[in-house]
Amino acid sequence: MNRNYEQRFLTGMAAAGIIPITLAYIGDNFPYEKRQAAIGKYLSALMLGQILGGSLGGIFGEYISWRDIFLLFGIVSLGIAGLLWRGTRHLGNAQGRQEQRGRITFRPYYQLLTQPIARTVIIGVFVEGFCVFGAFAYIGAFLRDRYSLSYVAIGFMLSGFGLGGLIYSRSVKWFVRRLGEIGLMGMGGGLMSISFLAIALFQNWMLFIPLSILMGLGFYMMHSTLQTQATELSPEARGTAVSLFAFSLFVGQGIGAGLFGRIVDSFGYIYCFIVVGVAIALLSVWLVNQKQVVPN
Repeated sequence: MNRNYEQRFLTGMAAAGIIPITLAYIGDNFPYEKRQAAIGKYLSALMLGQILGGSLGGIFGEYISWRDIFLLFGIVSLGIAGLLWRGTRHLGNAQGRQEQRGRITFRPYYQLLTQPIARTVIIGVFVEGFCVFGAFAYIGAFLRDRYSLSYVAIGFMLSGFGLGGLIYSRSVKWFVRRLGEIGLMGMGGGLMSISFLAIALFQNWMLFIPLSILMGLGFYMMHSTLQTQATELSPEARGTAVSLFAFSLFVGQGIGAGLFGRIVDSFGYIYCFIVVGVAIALLSVWLVNQKQVVPN
């Protein structure tokens, strides 16, 4: 068991830097008014990977072995890392070298959190990760326990979340133009809240298919907006802001999974999803009323 924790820690440490670095790169190379569309295109690749990963996970779990999926993903990741290394070797010379620091310091993060806008974004993404991913971790088990579905079916159904994100990424310009950032957060929170409450109250596994799509669409409406805001919190230290954003998301996800696990053990899945639905609705209302979220 301890070895599993060590492996998860090392995997998370190696993988956690990929998205913050990519977002910082997008922030440095796209003006703010075009940045959410650029992030949307980037999310489309993430969503395709999420859809494929969920489907493959179900197939491997049902017919082969859940252990083999780690071997496959490890080999594929190693090949992709080699291609990225070859393609980005020139960036070191083009960007120049940053000032070397003799010790680790948390002062830049503290200075960032003194800004009201930054606190709103960081708290928002923490609660978002806490609620959405903390509860989403138990949806597969809920479908298995309640409806005795196969792992293949569950894998494809969970991929609906990624499909919702893909719909958002392909329509992001239209959504931004019609709703604006405040509207995106309000609409996204509403869709997620309705989806979780409907899963809890209308217990029919066939409803989960459209609800998972709506949940993914709502999540990326809210998350992409917060993500775009994070790239502008500190233009002179964009990597610091984006890494703190990602850290808050993942910490919220980890704490949420642990806490909602206790709720599931004590009261059942239904209460877990109801709590999350109400909490996301409150988060959406709070973000919409934080006028400082929108940059001047």
